[in-house]
Amino acid sequence: MFRGFASAGRSLTTTAGFAILFCLGACGGRPTGVLLPIADATPVAGTSRVEMLVATTRKSAIERGVLFSGERGEAVTYTDLAVSIPPDADRQPGTVQWPERLPGNPATDFVALRAEPVDRSKVAAWTGKVVRGRGKRHVLVFVHGFNNKFEDAVFRFAQIVHDSGAEVAPVLFTWPSRGSVLAYGYDRESTNFSRNGLETLLRDLAMDSNVGEVTVLAHSMGNWLTLESLRQMAIRDKRVAPKIRNVILAAPDVDMDLARGAFHDMGKDRPRLTLMVSGDDQALAVSRLVWGDSVRLGAIDPNVEPYKSELERENIGVLNLSSVKSDDALNHGKFASGDVVALLGKRLADGQPISDGKVGIGDKLVSTAAGAASTVATGAALAVAAPVALVDPQTRESYGEHLSNVGSGLRDTVGSTVDLAGAPIRAVTGAGR
Repeated sequence: MFRGFASAGRSLTTTAGFAILFCLGACGGRPTGVLLPIADATPVAGTSRVEMLVATTRKSAIERGVLFSGERGEAVTYTDLAVSIPPDADRQPGTVQWPERLPGNPATDFVALRAEPVDRSKVAAWTGKVVRGRGKRHVLVFVHGFNNKFEDAVFRFAQIVHDSGAEVAPVLFTWPSRGSVLAYGYDRESTNFSRNGLETLLRDLAMDSNVGEVTVLAHSMGNWLTLESLRQMAIRDKRVAPKIRNVILAAPDVDMDLARGAFHDMGKDRPRLTLMVSGDDQALAVSRLVWGDSVRLGAIDPNVEPYKSELERENIGVLNLSSVKSDDALNHGKFASGDVVALLGKRLADGQPISDGKVGIGDKLVSTAAGAASTVATGAALAVAAPVALVDPQTRESYGEHLSNVGSGLRDTVGSTVDLAGAPIRAVTGAGR
């Protein structure tokens, strides 16, 4: 079944199988409830603070400090969140430092300082407070990808905002992802479920007199949600709202034909589009197999036809990250590295296009993206390459006893592992967390 996948790596042997199980179990030590706010009376010297508004279509969680689950809610919910980031001298740009235990330590960990519900009618009051004095009154909306729990999206966005240095008001839109490597289909349908919610958020921001302009940054599967929401807006309102100036499509896990249709439906007055691609993105290579050899927008070579002419004709800027080195084993999280987001922040602040010709990042960047962004790649690879054999701790949380039994059953099948169809499967190199 997967013999044609050149990047799949070597066959799963008994030794490798148990090593993978050990790794997955060992990587499950992240505490639950990391968004329970800590005391904010005595800030730690050198720490930074990111204030963000979070809009979500997720269902509220029962557990303290979790806030929202991976299930689907009945309406868009808003939260005023503040995140503390450790001193720059003690962290690598592009990374998220997760607490090893609760409460987290602001000197070494990302921690929540505040998490308060906000009514939709009060969103304009939030933007008025946060945008005030920020030059262009610029709002940055981030839409995450596959396999992200609520806290993954919050801490990753805080990292992006901090490392970019951009003077923006951060707004996170997070949709119902179960944070499980076996929930690719559920996550994909959750993006469709969330289209109206994102469209409403973007329309509200565009109508807000406190807001000067809006940039949308989407990653992986979140690009499908973003393109669909903008397409809906254009169909309803005859155009995308003028305040939405830039849309950055990072490693989009989107069918190329569907992307063409979305670009067309957005019309000539659409926002300036920038596409981030990487020819060595292994997660998108796996996704292409999932979708029946469907070309993924984030994996095209922008220098060859027909893509070169199409991009020029559609006036879509391209940032090709193929030559960028990455610590992300599947090269899917390059967009979140400290150097890349810093360049994006500068270009956005200057109001200049983001493209290879204007930025010229070349080989000088070293991506260090990890954590939530790279779990997108890991999840896509595991979901396809080992639907039965590899089960991570977050999957066990999401699927309960059934998946625990699947994980235990691996011990009896390692060495002659087969997929659901009975064909031998291979382990994806670097698939472990």
